Amino acid sequence: MDTSGISGGQTAQSYAVSSVQQETKNLYEMMRDAREKADARREQYKLPKNTRYGDAPMLAYARLARARTPGEVSAASGYARRKIVQLQSALRSDPDNKERIQAAIRQLQKAVHRAARKQKDIQREKLAEVRRKKALEEKERRKALQLRQELSRTRALRSIRESGYIREAEMDNRTQEQLSAARLELRTQLQELTASTAGVSVGAAVQQYSAAQAVTGAETITPEAGGGLDMLA
Repeated sequence: MDTSGISGGQTAQSYAVSSVQQETKNLYEMMRDAREKADARREQYKLPKNTRYGDAPMLAYARLARARTPGEVSAASGYARRKIVQLQSALRSDPDNKERIQAAIRQLQKAVHRAARKQKDIQREKLAEVRRKKALEEKERRKALQLRQELSRTRALRSIRESGYIREAEMDNRTQEQLSAARLELRTQLQELTASTAGVSVGAAVQQYSAAQAVTGAETITPEAGGGLDMLA
């Protein structure tokens, strides 16, 4: 019985298995190196702990809520304007956090507009207070009471509105943090994918596929099938 066909098949099979194992080992090492490089990049792109762009709008709204006089409102508005300038500069120095910075700038711009609105509200309240005092002097107690109630209601509504500003800034900051984390994760995954496929050429991929097919074909040759071929020979 001629065993040369079986021996040749076994030799080809062993060679193919060895080739695939070597290719697999090389691919595993490449993926490991890519993963290590990706981890290093992930550490590089982590946000510094002191980079909290969302704090500026919340502080601006807190100052605005505490303001009771036109001067205090102007100071709160000035703070928001200064932070806008700083963040516009940060856009150039920290492009990786562009979206977070832009969101903070939008909130600060709203704070400036809302400060201008509060200035007008305070002026109207001052006029209402003058009318109330005049009504008291003129013994118009009913009118003075109405003006007092109107002032109380207006100030209460303004306080509620300003508390809403702070909550809005907090929610926006939380949303931006979540979006920033998602963007960082996507960026890291893309870098990992790019790094893991950068060293694998089309030719190498074809060779790996061909070797795998050779192993598959060799494994399908059973002893009975091999004996049949010898008999035909």
